[in-house]
Amino acid sequence: MSPSSRLFSRDRSTAEHFGAYLPGQAIDFDDQHAWRDVYVRILTHQTTTQSVLVPAVAEPLIVWILAGTANVEERVLGGEWKASIVNAGDFFLTTTTAPYEMRWQTIDCDAFQVMHLYLGLPILDAARRDVLGRNTVPLRLREVSGQRDPVLSSLLDRLKTERMATRNASPLFVQGIAQALAVHLVRSYRDPDMTRTPAASALPAFKLRQVTAHMDEHLAAPFDLAMLASIAGMSEYHFSRLFKRATRLAPSLYFIRLRIQRARELLAESDLSIIDIGLAVGYSNASHFSQIFRREVGITPSEYRKGGGLLA
Repeated sequence: MSPSSRLFSRDRSTAEHFGAYLPGQAIDFDDQHAWRDVYVRILTHQTTTQSVLVPAVAEPLIVWILAGTANVEERVLGGEWKASIVNAGDFFLTTTTAPYEMRWQTIDCDAFQVMHLYLGLPILDAARRDVLGRNTVPLRLREVSGQRDPVLSSLLDRLKTERMATRNASPLFVQGIAQALAVHLVRSYRDPDMTRTPAASALPAFKLRQVTAHMDEHLAAPFDLAMLASIAGMSEYHFSRLFKRATRLAPSLYFIRLRIQRARELLAESDLSIIDIGLAVGYSNASHFSQIFRREVGITPSEYRKGGGLLA
Protein backbone atom coordinates (compact mmCIF):
# COMPACT_ATOMS: atom_id res chain seq x y z
CA MET A 1 0.00 0.00 0.00
CA SER A 2 1.38 3.42 -0.89
CA PRO A 3 1.83 6.11 1.79
CA SER A 4 -0.82 8.17 0.04
CA SER A 5 -3.54 5.57 0.47
CA ARG A 6 -5.01 7.32 3.49
CA LEU A 7 -6.36 9.88 1.08
CA PHE A 8 -8.99 9.10 -1.49
CA SER A 9 -7.75 8.23 -4.96
CA ARG A 10 -8.63 10.25 -8.00
CA ASP A 11 -7.06 10.78 -11.39
CA ARG A 12 -6.90 14.57 -11.14
CA SER A 13 -6.06 17.07 -8.41
CA THR A 14 -5.62 20.79 -7.88
CA ALA A 15 -2.22 22.35 -7.29
CA GLU A 16 -2.79 23.07 -3.60
CA HIS A 17 -4.06 19.54 -2.87
CA PHE A 18 -1.33 17.80 -4.86
CA GLY A 19 1.07 17.67 -1.91
CA ALA A 20 -1.43 15.61 0.09
CA TYR A 21 -0.67 12.65 -2.17
CA LEU A 22 3.05 12.68 -1.41
CA PRO A 23 4.57 11.52 1.90
CA GLY A 24 6.72 14.23 3.43
CA GLN A 25 6.78 17.25 5.70
CA ALA A 26 5.56 20.50 4.12
CA ILE A 27 6.67 24.02 4.88
CA ASP A 28 3.39 25.92 4.76
CA PHE A 29 3.08 29.61 3.99
CA ASP A 30 0.37 32.16 4.54
CA ASP A 31 -1.61 32.88 1.39
CA GLN A 32 -0.67 36.19 -0.15
CA HIS A 33 -2.06 38.21 -3.04
CA ALA A 34 1.47 38.03 -4.43
CA TRP A 35 0.95 34.38 -5.27
CA ARG A 36 -2.17 34.69 -7.40
CA ASP A 37 -0.49 33.38 -10.58
CA VAL A 38 1.95 30.91 -9.05
CA TYR A 39 1.63 28.22 -6.37
CA VAL A 40 4.75 27.18 -4.44
CA ARG A 41 5.23 24.49 -1.82
CA ILE A 42 8.40 23.16 -0.17
CA LEU A 43 8.48 19.52 0.98
CA THR A 44 11.03 17.41 2.84
CA HIS A 45 10.87 13.75 1.73
CA GLN A 46 12.10 10.63 3.46
CA THR A 47 12.94 7.48 1.51
CA THR A 48 10.00 5.50 0.15
CA THR A 49 10.49 2.31 -1.83
CA GLN A 50 6.76 1.80 -2.24
CA SER A 51 5.12 3.40 -5.23
CA VAL A 52 3.00 6.54 -4.81
CA LEU A 53 0.11 7.18 -7.17
CA VAL A 54 0.45 10.78 -8.34
CA PRO A 55 -2.66 12.47 -9.79
CA ALA A 56 -2.49 14.71 -12.84
CA VAL A 57 -2.79 18.47 -12.29
CA ALA A 58 -4.14 21.04 -14.73
CA GLU A 59 -1.04 23.23 -14.40
CA PRO A 60 2.45 22.04 -15.47
CA LEU A 61 4.45 21.05 -12.39
CA ILE A 62 8.11 21.95 -11.78
CA VAL A 63 9.87 19.99 -9.04
CA TRP A 64 13.21 21.57 -8.15
CA ILE A 65 15.64 19.70 -5.86
CA LEU A 66 16.79 21.99 -3.03
CA ALA A 67 18.96 19.62 -0.99
CA GLY A 68 20.02 15.99 -0.88
CA THR A 69 20.55 13.22 -3.41
CA ALA A 70 18.05 10.53 -4.40
CA ASN A 71 17.30 7.86 -6.94
CA VAL A 72 13.85 8.82 -8.29
CA GLU A 73 11.87 6.33 -10.35
CA GLU A 74 8.77 7.10 -12.43
CA ARG A 75 6.45 5.10 -14.65
CA VAL A 76 3.11 5.33 -16.37
CA LEU A 77 0.55 2.99 -14.83
CA GLY A 78 1.59 -0.56 -15.61
CA GLY A 79 4.73 0.54 -17.48
CA GLU A 80 8.45 0.14 -16.84
CA TRP A 81 10.24 2.18 -14.19
CA LYS A 82 12.57 4.95 -15.41
CA ALA A 83 15.24 6.04 -12.92
CA SER A 84 17.05 9.36 -12.45
CA ILE A 85 19.79 10.15 -9.89
CA VAL A 86 19.07 13.73 -8.80
CA ASN A 87 21.01 16.28 -6.76
CA ALA A 88 20.39 19.81 -5.58
CA GLY A 89 19.74 22.01 -8.63
CA ASP A 90 18.16 19.29 -10.78
CA PHE A 91 14.53 19.61 -11.81
CA PHE A 92 11.53 17.71 -13.17
CA LEU A 93 8.86 19.15 -15.47
CA THR A 94 5.60 17.17 -15.49
CA THR A 95 2.74 17.95 -17.85
CA THR A 96 0.95 14.62 -18.03
CA THR A 97 -2.85 14.56 -18.24
CA ALA A 98 -2.94 11.08 -16.65
CA PRO A 99 -1.90 9.85 -13.20
CA TYR A 100 1.44 8.08 -12.85
CA GLU A 101 3.53 6.27 -10.22
CA MET A 102 6.78 7.28 -8.56
CA ARG A 103 9.09 6.15 -5.77
CA TRP A 104 12.46 7.33 -4.51
CA GLN A 105 15.39 6.34 -2.33
CA THR A 106 17.73 8.84 -0.72
CA ILE A 107 21.49 8.37 -1.24
CA ASP A 108 23.95 9.14 1.59
CA CYS A 109 21.36 11.32 3.32
CA ASP A 110 18.27 10.85 5.50
CA ALA A 111 16.00 13.09 3.44
CA PHE A 112 15.92 15.42 0.50
CA GLN A 113 14.05 18.69 0.08
CA VAL A 114 12.18 19.79 -3.01
CA MET A 115 10.16 22.78 -4.17
CA HIS A 116 6.94 22.27 -6.13
CA LEU A 117 5.88 25.11 -8.40
CA TYR A 118 2.78 25.52 -10.55
CA LEU A 119 2.31 28.44 -12.93
CA GLY A 120 -1.25 29.54 -13.63
CA LEU A 121 -2.56 28.58 -17.05
CA PRO A 122 -3.37 32.21 -18.00
CA ILE A 123 0.24 33.35 -17.49
CA LEU A 124 1.51 30.42 -19.57
CA ASP A 125 -0.90 31.30 -22.34
CA ALA A 126 0.27 34.92 -22.24
CA ALA A 127 3.87 33.68 -22.61
CA ARG A 128 2.83 31.46 -25.52
CA ARG A 129 1.32 34.41 -27.36
CA ASP A 130 4.37 36.57 -26.62
CA VAL A 131 6.89 33.99 -27.84
CA LEU A 132 5.00 32.16 -30.58
CA GLY A 133 2.44 34.70 -31.77
CA ARG A 134 -1.30 34.93 -31.29
CA ASN A 135 -2.24 32.55 -34.11
CA THR A 136 -0.27 29.52 -32.92
CA VAL A 137 -1.86 26.34 -31.59
CA PRO A 138 -2.25 25.95 -27.80
CA LEU A 139 0.93 25.26 -25.84
CA ARG A 140 2.21 21.81 -24.92
CA LEU A 141 5.39 21.39 -22.87
CA ARG A 142 7.83 18.46 -22.86
CA GLU A 143 8.32 16.07 -19.93
CA VAL A 144 11.72 16.52 -18.23
CA SER A 145 13.25 14.22 -15.60
CA GLY A 146 16.35 15.03 -13.54
CA GLN A 147 17.97 17.69 -15.73
CA ARG A 148 19.78 20.95 -14.91
CA ASP A 149 18.98 24.40 -16.23
CA PRO A 150 20.99 27.38 -14.86
CA VAL A 151 18.42 29.94 -16.05
CA LEU A 152 15.53 28.04 -14.49
CA SER A 153 17.48 27.49 -11.25
CA SER A 154 18.29 31.20 -10.98
CA LEU A 155 14.64 32.19 -11.37
CA LEU A 156 13.43 29.51 -8.96
CA ASP A 157 16.02 30.54 -6.37
CA ARG A 158 14.80 34.14 -6.46
CA LEU A 159 11.22 32.94 -6.17
CA LYS A 160 12.08 30.70 -3.20
CA THR A 161 13.79 33.57 -1.42
CA GLU A 162 10.75 35.77 -1.96
CA ARG A 163 8.45 32.96 -0.84
CA MET A 164 10.28 32.53 2.44
CA ALA A 165 9.76 36.25 3.16
CA THR A 166 5.99 35.86 3.31
CA ARG A 167 5.34 39.09 5.22
CA ASN A 168 7.21 41.21 2.70
CA ALA A 169 6.40 39.37 -0.53
CA SER A 170 5.95 41.80 -3.42
CA PRO A 171 3.13 40.99 -5.87
CA LEU A 172 4.93 42.91 -8.62
CA PHE A 173 8.22 41.07 -8.02
CA VAL A 174 6.54 37.67 -7.94
CA GLN A 175 4.56 38.46 -11.08
CA GLY A 176 7.76 39.41 -12.88
CA ILE A 177 9.51 36.16 -11.95
CA ALA A 178 6.42 34.14 -12.90
CA GLN A 179 6.33 35.83 -16.31
CA ALA A 180 10.05 35.17 -16.84
CA LEU A 181 9.59 31.51 -15.88
CA ALA A 182 6.66 31.13 -18.26
CA VAL A 183 8.58 32.66 -21.17
CA HIS A 184 11.61 30.45 -20.44
CA LEU A 185 9.45 27.31 -20.38
CA VAL A 186 7.85 28.21 -23.71
CA ARG A 187 11.21 28.99 -25.32
CA SER A 188 13.12 26.00 -23.97
CA TYR A 189 10.62 23.21 -23.29
CA ARG A 190 7.88 23.58 -25.87
CA ASP A 191 6.94 20.20 -27.33
CA PRO A 192 8.01 20.32 -31.00
CA ASP A 193 5.18 17.95 -31.94
CA MET A 194 2.40 20.53 -32.15
CA THR A 195 0.18 18.35 -34.32
CA ARG A 196 -1.36 16.53 -31.37
CA THR A 197 -4.76 17.61 -30.12
CA PRO A 198 -4.22 20.08 -27.27
CA ALA A 199 -6.00 19.85 -23.94
CA ALA A 200 -9.23 21.81 -23.81
CA SER A 201 -9.27 25.09 -21.92
CA ALA A 202 -10.06 24.68 -18.25
CA LEU A 203 -10.96 26.79 -15.25
CA PRO A 204 -8.04 29.18 -14.54
CA ALA A 205 -5.83 28.01 -11.69
CA PHE A 206 -6.49 30.96 -9.37
CA LYS A 207 -10.26 30.56 -9.77
CA LEU A 208 -9.98 26.82 -9.17
CA ARG A 209 -8.11 27.54 -5.94
CA GLN A 210 -10.79 29.99 -4.80
CA VAL A 211 -13.58 27.53 -5.52
CA THR A 212 -11.93 24.50 -3.92
CA ALA A 213 -10.96 26.56 -0.87
CA HIS A 214 -14.62 27.53 -0.45
CA MET A 215 -15.59 23.87 -0.73
CA ASP A 216 -13.05 22.89 1.93
CA GLU A 217 -14.37 25.53 4.32
CA HIS A 218 -18.02 24.50 3.89
CA LEU A 219 -17.96 20.70 3.86
CA ALA A 220 -20.84 20.54 6.36
CA ALA A 221 -23.05 22.77 4.22
CA PRO A 222 -25.19 21.57 1.29
CA PHE A 223 -23.54 21.60 -2.13
CA ASP A 224 -24.28 24.99 -3.73
CA LEU A 225 -23.45 25.14 -7.43
CA ALA A 226 -24.79 28.68 -7.75
CA MET A 227 -22.44 29.94 -5.03
CA LEU A 228 -19.40 28.24 -6.59
CA ALA A 229 -20.23 29.64 -10.03
CA SER A 230 -20.61 33.08 -8.46
CA ILE A 231 -17.14 32.82 -6.86
CA ALA A 232 -15.72 31.95 -10.29
CA GLY A 233 -17.71 34.79 -11.89
CA MET A 234 -19.44 32.49 -14.40
CA SER A 235 -22.79 31.00 -15.21
CA GLU A 236 -23.48 27.63 -13.61
CA TYR A 237 -23.27 25.85 -16.97
CA HIS A 238 -19.98 27.47 -18.02
CA PHE A 239 -18.45 26.96 -14.58
CA SER A 240 -19.40 23.28 -14.42
CA ARG A 241 -17.95 22.64 -17.87
CA LEU A 242 -14.59 24.35 -17.16
CA PHE A 243 -14.34 22.88 -13.66
CA LYS A 244 -14.68 19.37 -15.05
CA ARG A 245 -12.02 20.08 -17.69
CA ALA A 246 -9.62 21.15 -14.92
CA THR A 247 -10.30 18.31 -12.46
CA ARG A 248 -11.91 15.54 -14.56
CA LEU A 249 -14.75 15.59 -12.02
CA ALA A 250 -18.10 17.34 -11.88
CA PRO A 251 -18.19 19.95 -9.09
CA SER A 252 -20.70 17.92 -7.08
CA LEU A 253 -18.57 14.75 -7.21
CA TYR A 254 -15.43 16.72 -6.38
CA PHE A 255 -17.25 18.10 -3.31
CA ILE A 256 -18.31 14.60 -2.24
CA ARG A 257 -14.74 13.37 -2.46
CA LEU A 258 -13.49 16.30 -0.40
CA ARG A 259 -16.07 15.34 2.21
CA ILE A 260 -14.96 11.71 2.20
CA GLN A 261 -11.30 12.74 2.40
CA ARG A 262 -12.09 14.76 5.53
CA ALA A 263 -14.16 11.89 6.95
CA ARG A 264 -11.24 9.51 6.48
CA GLU A 265 -8.93 11.88 8.33
CA LEU A 266 -11.38 12.19 11.24
CA LEU A 267 -11.94 8.43 11.41
CA ALA A 268 -8.20 7.79 11.60
CA GLU A 269 -7.11 10.71 13.76
CA SER A 270 -10.00 11.57 16.12
CA ASP A 271 -12.24 9.93 18.71
CA LEU A 272 -15.42 11.43 17.27
CA SER A 273 -18.28 9.01 16.77
CA ILE A 274 -19.11 7.95 13.23
CA ILE A 275 -22.42 9.83 13.50
CA ASP A 276 -20.62 13.04 14.53
CA ILE A 277 -18.10 12.62 11.71
CA GLY A 278 -20.94 12.22 9.24
CA LEU A 279 -22.49 15.44 10.55
CA ALA A 280 -19.13 17.23 10.31
CA VAL A 281 -18.97 16.49 6.60
CA GLY A 282 -22.59 17.26 5.80
CA TYR A 283 -24.46 13.96 6.25
CA SER A 284 -27.26 14.10 8.81
CA ASN A 285 -28.34 10.56 7.96
CA ALA A 286 -25.87 7.93 9.21
CA SER A 287 -27.07 5.35 6.71
CA HIS A 288 -26.58 7.77 3.80
CA PHE A 289 -23.10 8.68 5.06
CA SER A 290 -22.13 5.00 5.29
CA GLN A 291 -23.51 4.34 1.80
CA ILE A 292 -21.55 7.21 0.21
CA PHE A 293 -18.40 6.34 2.15
CA ARG A 294 -18.54 2.71 1.05
CA ARG A 295 -19.13 3.72 -2.56
CA GLU A 296 -16.05 5.97 -2.58
CA VAL A 297 -13.68 3.98 -0.35
CA GLY A 298 -14.85 0.39 -0.74
CA ILE A 299 -15.54 -0.29 2.95
CA THR A 300 -17.82 1.17 5.61
CA PRO A 301 -16.70 3.90 8.04
CA SER A 302 -16.63 1.44 10.95
CA GLU A 303 -14.50 -1.02 8.96
CA TYR A 304 -12.17 1.81 7.97
CA ARG A 305 -11.74 2.87 11.62
CA LYS A 306 -11.12 -0.71 12.77
CA GLY A 307 -8.34 -0.94 10.21
CA GLY A 308 -6.65 2.12 11.69
CA GLY A 309 -7.39 4.26 8.66
CA LEU A 310 -5.46 2.00 6.29
CA LEU A 311 -6.91 0.10 3.36
CA ALA A 312 -6.07 -3.51 2.81
